[in-house]
Amino acid sequence: MSVEQYQETYIQQVFADRIGGANYGKDTNIYKFEKIKRAKAAAKLAYPDVELIDMGVGEPDEMADSGIVAKLAEEAAKPENRGYADNGIQEFKVAAANYVANVFQVDGIDPDTEIVHSIGSKPALAMLPSCFINPGDVTIMTVPGYPVLGTHTKYLGGEVYTIQLTKENQFLPDLESIPADICKRAKLLYLNYPNNPTGAAATAEFFEKVVAWAKAHQVIVVHDAPYAALTYDGVKPLSFLSVPGAKDVGVELHSLSKSYNMTGWRIGFVAGNPLIVKAFSDVKDNNDSGQFIAIQKAAIYGLTHPEITEAIAEKYSRRHEMLVQALNEIGFHAEKPKGSFFLYVEAPKGVVNGPEFHSAEDFSQYLIREKLISTVPWDDAGRFIRFSVTFQAKGIEEETRVINELKRRLTDVEFIF
Repeated sequence: MSVEQYQETYIQQVFADRIGGANYGKDTNIYKFEKIKRAKAAAKLAYPDVELIDMGVGEPDEMADSGIVAKLAEEAAKPENRGYADNGIQEFKVAAANYVANVFQVDGIDPDTEIVHSIGSKPALAMLPSCFINPGDVTIMTVPGYPVLGTHTKYLGGEVYTIQLTKENQFLPDLESIPADICKRAKLLYLNYPNNPTGAAATAEFFEKVVAWAKAHQVIVVHDAPYAALTYDGVKPLSFLSVPGAKDVGVELHSLSKSYNMTGWRIGFVAGNPLIVKAFSDVKDNNDSGQFIAIQKAAIYGLTHPEITEAIAEKYSRRHEMLVQALNEIGFHAEKPKGSFFLYVEAPKGVVNGPEFHSAEDFSQYLIREKLISTVPWDDAGRFIRFSVTFQAKGIEEETRVINELKRRLTDVEFIF
């Protein structure tokens, strides 16, 4: 039977309201990333001999360090590592505590009670609302941003209140703008710095304000920090937990996906307030049986070798500089971010003697279809597109070639800003 035929059966009537109820699967809207996927396919079909420059990818372009891979192979061969990991092995917790101390100068994290591993950050974000959200409770999110915490808040009958990240406010949320009634009902505040997609970095002063605000309104802070160690130009990696009082109000989510090129390995950890860590551990214990112990041990190798991340950051820093220079020579107003592998720039309004762009999505589609350059549009708070410096290129010579080709394709038109 086809999907359409199954929609005529009783199955169609029993879907939960949270995913659409009886209308599940009947939505004809095409969402942003599906539009990008379709446009890329169409562009490749129309121009099979032209290289598609993919700067929309949100994951590293290289393999994990050879030492990490070798450690996985070694540990995977040991029979004692074959079983369930449950809420993680002690060695990983200790390595994670040492990591935040060595890289972020966060001392005093108890590996027994203040750290638990996660199968990447996404499942942790998905599970945390189950610890706190009842119907009618509010999660405060920033837009543009990563929506998982908000999605699961809604699943549980909660509400999401969004704060726009604007260039005028350095892409930091204005907490004082949140209405009093929202503050009263809020349970969770989600932050992510260095930020996806803006590339903005937080400051210690901002985190101090967050701690004071959270205490005043009795809100739990969830700081998602997968890019925290990827910083540039003398900017030191900053942890929310390094600010006095942060552990009283929240937790921080770390992941090895971006900082160690371990996206598919699915390993990270939640650190901070022991009550929150305990609650998350209990919910997690009812959702998964832990990450493969061999992967945890390979991750320990990574956490004890932060120089791996430093080398990755050096590559991204170099690529950012090349991309920023190329875009600015074309007429964009690009600024190198202080962290992450994302570059966030305002979209032009159109092309001289060519099409108008009424949104960032219009421009992004134009880039894919006409120039075979893939980016990600964001229209949540202004008209911006996100370039990623994780494009495929091995070595400086190949990076230079890709950037020069991008510049060549964009210089045959004049953009209107």
